[in-house]
Amino acid sequence: MAKKVKKGQSEFSRFLYQLSKNKMAMIGLAIIVLEIIVAIIAPWIAPYGYQEIDTTALRQAPSAAHWFGTDEIGRDIFSRVLIGTRYSLSMGILATLISAAIGIVIGAIAGFAGGWADNIIMRFLDVIQSLPGMLLVIVMSAVLGSGYFNTILALSVGSIPASARMLRANMLRQRKAEYIEAAYSINCSAPRIIFRHLVPNSISANIVQMTMGVSHVIVQAASLSFIGLGIQPPIPDWGAMLSGARAFIRKSPHMVIFPGLAIAVTVLAVNMLGDGVRDAMDPKLKK
Repeated sequence: MAKKVKKGQSEFSRFLYQLSKNKMAMIGLAIIVLEIIVAIIAPWIAPYGYQEIDTTALRQAPSAAHWFGTDEIGRDIFSRVLIGTRYSLSMGILATLISAAIGIVIGAIAGFAGGWADNIIMRFLDVIQSLPGMLLVIVMSAVLGSGYFNTILALSVGSIPASARMLRANMLRQRKAEYIEAAYSINCSAPRIIFRHLVPNSISANIVQMTMGVSHVIVQAASLSFIGLGIQPPIPDWGAMLSGARAFIRKSPHMVIFPGLAIAVTVLAVNMLGDGVRDAMDPKLKK
């Protein structure tokens, strides 16, 4: 049972206390932590190499030798799903962190500067947001080319405007607070006011957005790989595995089921954790 947070403890302690009371969020966190561990140790626990081919077991159904069966050229699907965890999960996390970092900087500048600088930045973000999210990711991926790092960059672009807008909106509410006026009165520099005072007090909504955004990016990454613009074979990204299996979905459904389940479980776990983080950071729930 979680310990009650005592008066005077930090906001982070209060956040952890509220989060620990949410059982679904804890389940989601446990699944994500387990997947991170699997991603790290996958090369050592996978029973076969992800490129290892067994020509005597083409599209074999799940068995004792191959727990998730084999694909169209005899590769072990269980091993490929394990190895694929490090690619799919890392792309979701890294792309979200990159987009959030850039968005926070842009939003902080717009929210603090105001005036014509704010208008120019917001209109530029309007142009980016005018494009459908997936279409923008596809265009960026086509321009940058396929591959792991290029895919991460392509995935990060679409989420920048939302992150910047959210921080800007919260900063506009904080700009006239008394502690900001006090910072001005002692001649604090603009960067110090922005990153020492305004951003820390305005970023809570962005943290929730980042948590929820990881699942969205994972689905986008799988979609890119599915249409051939993301990570390329033989690297076992879950989306690429689904793309290779679509021609055999009726005769060998196991080739689609297990990579699809990996995506579904990961997205569900991230959403469960995201809901918990949102609730834990809601001031109305703090006691």
